[in-house]
Amino acid sequence: DHNNMVQLFSTQIAQDYTHEFEEMFVDDHFGSNSVAGDTPYPSVNLNGRQVEVYFSPDDGVLQHLVALVAGAQSSIDFLAYSFTADELADAMIARAQAGVRVRGVMEDNQIESNQGTEFERLRQAGIPVYRDTLSGLMHHKVIVVDGQVVELGSYNYSASAESRNDENVMIVHDPQVAGQYTAEFERIFTRSSQ
Repeated sequence: DHNNMVQLFSTQIAQDYTHEFEEMFVDDHFGSNSVAGDTPYPSVNLNGRQVEVYFSPDDGVLQHLVALVAGAQSSIDFLAYSFTADELADAMIARAQAGVRVRGVMEDNQIESNQGTEFERLRQAGIPVYRDTLSGLMHHKVIVVDGQVVELGSYNYSASAESRNDENVMIVHDPQVAGQYTAEFERIFTRSSQ
């Protein structure tokens, strides 16, 4: 399967994940029973680069993703295992209509089996969104904005991820990291089918 991993060295980010783990493991707070807005360090300065850390359903992840996409000036590239979030698709369509280049690849199995998928809606808006045709699952959940910022984590772009599942998201403001994710996007995009 196609997944991704990032390694960051930060005691504050480690504290964020430890806090979220203890909320589940010690306090038995899962999903909608999670404590809202209790991430200790939602924004961390890591060697001069901002890293945002969010957990769902605690931190209203969707609003952060919509704001990220809405701020795009030149490009949005995304890889999505599951994408059913209307509000996020709305933001991408609006940016495309404003002249921002928007492209994506979605997991083929999810396009066929996921009711409410945004695949056809994005394509009808003129956005080149392709079906992944690589062997294994295209399990990425990644958005790269302007080649400068990358969003990644376990959060699918879906109502379940937003309101029921315990998921994590990082938004890394670093052109070098974004460049590595753009290279992975290009690899998958050029091998995918329309």
